[in-house]
Amino acid sequence: MTLGKMTLATSVCVAAVVLLSTAAEAKPARCFTTDDGYYPCNYKALDGEGSFRISAPGYPTITLEIDQPGFAFGYARFGSRNRSLPGQFVRSRDDGACWNNPQTNTKLCAW
Repeated sequence: MTLGKMTLATSVCVAAVVLLSTAAEAKPARCFTTDDGYYPCNYKALDGEGSFRISAPGYPTITLEIDQPGFAFGYARFGSRNRSLPGQFVRSRDDGACWNNPQTNTKLCAW
């Protein structure tokens, strides 16, 4: 392999690593929770299944982890402690960015 081809191959590999690493970064979003209403937040995808985390200064950090397609369990971080959110969250049929918890009548959305 020539020096030029090695340089090109290295550049392609570095570009791929950069693209993959930025995909996991938090992105600005607009959030809604039944308790807090609408607020600007950061959204971070956690895996390929759809699990995610939303965070914003002054609000609890909320994580929803997909249990099976369309169903999730969640927890919220208050200060330095995580608290499990009761019940199961179900993806909204009306808005795929929203999750409803029929047991607690709560809603969580991130657009």
